[in-house]
Formats: sequence, structure tokens, C-alpha cells
Amino acid sequence: MYFIVVKFAVKPSSVDEFPDAVAEFTAATRAEPGNLWFEWSRSLQDPNEFVLVEAFTDEGAGPHVTSPHFAKGLESIRPHLTATPKIISRQIEGDGWDAMGELQVE
Repeated sequence: MYFIVVKFAVKPSSVDEFPDAVAEFTAATRAEPGNLWFEWSRSLQDPNEFVLVEAFTDEGAGPHVTSPHFAKGLESIRPHLTATPKIISRQIEGDGWDAMGELQVE
């Protein structure tokens, strides 16, 4: 699977509207057959930073970045940013989340 984390530095004037700005892109991506998850969070340290955690099947990553909604989504995000997003994108073994071994809740 492809596991991706992206950090978005959002303009202070855009933080309240940013979730709405990415809603269409998020819905379209989640509907892709190769999408495993596509989840947004807001940083606890920096209220202007949004973090996207996403994963795709090995076969789903390529169609995602070449889809029309990917290009449209990036353009809808661009006006809200103060800097180029930071990304970690890796192909890893597995097909989903595992239970944390160091902290078990029963």
C-alpha cells in the first residue's frame, strides 16, 4: 500500500473555511476504488496547519494522482496556503492499520 502524510500551512484567514474548501476533493478521493483512507486533522501545536493522512492500494495510487479531481482539488487548496505542502509518501507492506503493541486497551 501507499501511505502518505501531507502537512498544509494554511493562511490564518482561511483556517475556518479550509475544511469546506477540501470537502469536494475529499469526497471524490474517498470514492476511489483504490482509496483505503483519506483523513484530515488539525495540528495541536499550530492552529494554521492541517495534516492529511491517506493510503491507497498499490494499484490505486497512480489513478489517484492522475484523476481530474486530484488536479481540481489541488487548485482548490492552493489559494489557502502560505507555503508548499510537506509530504512523506512511501510504499509499505500491509493493507491497513495494525493494533499498537505498546499500548493495549482491553
